[in-house]
Amino acid sequence: MTNYQRTLKGSFTLEGKGLHTGLNIHITFRPAPENHGYKIKRTDIAGQPVIEALAENVSATQRGTVLSVGDVQVSTVEHAMAALYACEIDNCLIEVDAPEFPILDGSSIQYVSKIKEVGAQQQAALRKFVTFKRKRIKVVDKETGSSLILLPDDSFSIQSHISFNSTFLHKQDACLNDLSEFTRDFASARTFVFVREIEPLLNNNLVKGGDLDNAIVIYDKPIEQDKFDQLAKVMGVKRKDANRLGYIMNKPLIYPNEPARHKLLDIIGDLALVGHYIKGKIIANCPGHKINNLFARAIREAMKPSAKKVSPGLIAEAV
Repeated sequence: MTNYQRTLKGSFTLEGKGLHTGLNIHITFRPAPENHGYKIKRTDIAGQPVIEALAENVSATQRGTVLSVGDVQVSTVEHAMAALYACEIDNCLIEVDAPEFPILDGSSIQYVSKIKEVGAQQQAALRKFVTFKRKRIKVVDKETGSSLILLPDDSFSIQSHISFNSTFLHKQDACLNDLSEFTRDFASARTFVFVREIEPLLNNNLVKGGDLDNAIVIYDKPIEQDKFDQLAKVMGVKRKDANRLGYIMNKPLIYPNEPARHKLLDIIGDLALVGHYIKGKIIANCPGHKINNLFARAIREAMKPSAKKVSPGLIAEAV
């Protein structure tokens, strides 16, 4: 990783539908000055309010990460945040005309492609790293058994393990040894959902924009054909045979462990809300947006009590 902050060389815009709202959304990424960080401007609201993309501004984590300030919110930010962080963009202003980011194909690849296309501009300010030389940061969800731990290291890496009660998705692992691997090995990994989860999500006014082109869809527990047909109708997709179990999205799996790779992508997107680049080894067991955010908050909190400037470009070292 470079020791200097970076921003985009130019602006770019993407258009697509929102996973949860179904709205047609325009999102623009613009260069930003040094020490700006990631900020999101809602251009569709009077006064165009700005939300800082920081862990403490996360207000919800159901099926995505939601940032809020007052009554203003923006959701499904994690795929774009992962792209910015992995492409080593420190400062960016994001303008969006809806209460969520577009889902695109369910991964980070279109964001990454546009970032690579416009390029990065090195800035004069030193990048600030978060590192803990003699301290572990760990969060555990006792109800689910999920956990994340940050161990001391001079570089950044993630080992992630996921586990589901499903014939088609049981246990999978993914490992990132360096951020430079993200574009090739993780950016294209899509979000995933089980068919059995779709009806409750729809009942909660979510996934209005979900289809078979923007997610891995896993059909692992048979339901009645009439009910299956009704789900297809509501989601605007072609009727499927309710007796055929398996992966039913239009584009097959890119990797055998694509779900695990996407979960690792989500970790990066949620950790981008720490606000600084991290040096350390992360081990994740059954990660999700809720525990990812608790982890990001714990890291930000650990930066405070005994934080001390030890060298240019290093923000905190806890002992």
